[in-house]
Amino acid sequence: MTPLSRRAFGTAALAGLLAGCGGAGRDASVTSHPTARGGTPDTAGTTPAAPDATGSPRPLPRSVPVRLRIPAIGVDTPLLSLGLEQDGTVQVPPVTAHDRAGWYRNSPTPGQLGPSVVLGHVTVGPYGDGVFRHLDRLRTGETIVARLENGTQARFAVTSTRTVAKARFPTDDVYGNVDRPELRLITCGGPRDGDGYRDNVIVFAVLSAVIR
Repeated sequence: MTPLSRRAFGTAALAGLLAGCGGAGRDASVTSHPTARGGTPDTAGTTPAAPDATGSPRPLPRSVPVRLRIPAIGVDTPLLSLGLEQDGTVQVPPVTAHDRAGWYRNSPTPGQLGPSVVLGHVTVGPYGDGVFRHLDRLRTGETIVARLENGTQARFAVTSTRTVAKARFPTDDVYGNVDRPELRLITCGGPRDGDGYRDNVIVFAVLSAVIR
């Protein structure tokens, strides 16, 4: 990871304190990716990418993620592109009736070497449940699928789901360097704390298959 991306990841740690708290919210400056598509990915006739010597899928080249599916909890969402606010904190998806998750664009794309970071709301104020409302229900081994702009599907297997106090957000575990393609999903959770929530829910996952 370059010094620039490392610095961006250090700033990104603040995302864990902001994402998915679902109060009145702020209208973050977020742009939907123009190639995001709906529907269930069609894998008929596709061939998994060759694994490396360890049996793991090889890292992918950079390609922007446009959609995220989590079958076990009924998530099928286009992905917004999230950057940094002027104060250096990470943007969060806007609070809207049609809630969507967002990929932090200073992180690796899903399937690249390193931790790719996706943020979403647990609730969206007057609109009810957020896209990551049931993120804490994910269990080890369950599947997360990121569809990339180039048509590739990067499939991840959940390795752990953690609920942590925001005051003890595990910055290094979430944003630190890793030697394989991984994914982090972040939202809020735990008991209410005023207009927000006390905790963060963080899902850790590792690349398990690539479908082209």
